[in-house]
Amino acid sequence: MQTRNCKIVATLGPASESPDRLMMLVRAGVNLFRLNFSHGEQAGHAKRYAAVRDAEERIGWPIGIIADLQGPKIRVGTFAEGSVKLSYGEVVRIEASEKPGEAGLIRLPHPEIVEVLEAGDLLKFDDGKFQLTVVEKGAGGLKARVDFGGELKSQKGLNIPTRRIPISALTAKDKSDLAYALDLGVDYIALSFVQSAADVREARELIGNRAGILSKIEKPQALDELPEIVALSDAIMVARGDLGVELPAEQVPIQQRRIIRTARAAGKPVIVATHMLESMIDAPTPTRAEASDVATAVYQGADAVMLSAESAVGRHPQTAVAIMDRIIRAVEEDPEHWAGLQRDMARPEPTTADAICLSAREISDVLNCAAVVAYTATGSTALRLSRERPRCTLVGMTPHLSTARRLTLSWGVRSVVTADATSTEDMVEKALQVVQGLGVAKQGDRFVIIAGLPFGRPGKTNTLRLVRIE
Repeated sequence: MQTRNCKIVATLGPASESPDRLMMLVRAGVNLFRLNFSHGEQAGHAKRYAAVRDAEERIGWPIGIIADLQGPKIRVGTFAEGSVKLSYGEVVRIEASEKPGEAGLIRLPHPEIVEVLEAGDLLKFDDGKFQLTVVEKGAGGLKARVDFGGELKSQKGLNIPTRRIPISALTAKDKSDLAYALDLGVDYIALSFVQSAADVREARELIGNRAGILSKIEKPQALDELPEIVALSDAIMVARGDLGVELPAEQVPIQQRRIIRTARAAGKPVIVATHMLESMIDAPTPTRAEASDVATAVYQGADAVMLSAESAVGRHPQTAVAIMDRIIRAVEEDPEHWAGLQRDMARPEPTTADAICLSAREISDVLNCAAVVAYTATGSTALRLSRERPRCTLVGMTPHLSTARRLTLSWGVRSVVTADATSTEDMVEKALQVVQGLGVAKQGDRFVIIAGLPFGRPGKTNTLRLVRIE
């Protein structure tokens, strides 16, 4: 089982979905796999899911699975000639229609978008390669000035950073994929196109507690309701792809840090994703800037970093994982990393569980304990402990495999499935067997146990026990 604290998420695809290659990625350091429902058929994702569960059984520890929903895809319509030339400063018309556009006329198959746009709004096409500014709104549509021009082709993506779009985060395809993923048994549903807390509430009504909700922050509008979105979610992703298109480039690192801090303060796992080792889609080594980018996310306290195309379709998926693992370990050996984690520590809530977890972290630091063991049914105790960022090994012991799999996303937590304790003596004995079995503690070492009494009642963390191995 991996010994680093920051976790690695890898996207499965043609380059990594075979059982042998998948197992190689697990051994290289992957903690969770992402199924990208923007590509492929449901049956293909079912095969990938089964391959991960087979690898989990073979390796002997829990592996998490994230189903990433596509979300709404807003695109420009078609053009009679396949594309149009947009010249700097040119003013073009924009209409809501399914008909093909032409020179000087762009048609959007989204009347609800044209309806809400106003003068001053920005339209970015093809991942921000082209930009238009709305200068006039009339009964027949809009007029927009070309800021960045070029040849715009049919069906290219459209981003509107200045306006909340009146579209649900869940399309008909997403709802079908969601039901399918839940039936498979995935651990997290990654929710795309989150613009407000209402989008998370809508997803929760459909998902319930069958999987954790991982809200992707990729729309500027989501930043306006960030604390509430984080509170309603089980985990957060800094999805820097669309976020980087819709925000000025200089704002992306600032917002990344803000999102990480907000998630950490709430005790919710946070993933930093997109373009982390992008050059390794083809190259066998990353650029220095990419290595620094991964390191920055780790220094900021992210729970996980993610590979996308690098592991899905890249030429060197195992090498990408191994290099990401090396970068994380190097940062975690830096004393300044730990100093930064302590500076960004959130204040504990006035609850028994928070007080117990804070005490466990301070005791483990003062006494140089080998581990802190958290007995947890729902995972909440291990999450609270993870938020404290102790310097020793964290072990989440749970009787539920589903909880163990969700905890694979939490910073520092090694999740172990075991029967619940029946007494204080049984609690100590089971914890002792686990820490010795994991090889994290030996004779003479101390470790801390936190649990809830009476046993078997979730949400009752009220006990701390310090144990010395004789």
